[in-house]
Amino acid sequence: MEIKQYELVLVNLDPTMGSEMKKTRPCAVISPDEMNKYLQTIVIAPVTGSSKPYPTRVEIKQQKTKGWIVLDQIRTIDRARIVKKLGQLTANEIKTVKSVIMETYVA
Repeated sequence: MEIKQYELVLVNLDPTMGSEMKKTRPCAVISPDEMNKYLQTIVIAPVTGSSKPYPTRVEIKQQKTKGWIVLDQIRTIDRARIVKKLGQLTANEIKTVKSVIMETYVA
């Protein structure tokens, strides 16, 4: 399955430990297409249906459902954890994700 940056995919995140986000949930693909094409691993950020207004959370709307990309829980997964593709982030959502990643991780 070809995976593209900024796609939304359904991912089985279990097993997890401690405060890691659990269960099968939508995730935004963060890793660039070049990595996704050649590596067995994909960098994702999970999506939650409820969130407090943390600066590391990006609100998205997919098929009339609101969610938040949790950029403080970015992780690398094996592509075997991906269940299916769900959609694509909008241009505005991508812009916001890039901005929050820069603000959070690139000092």
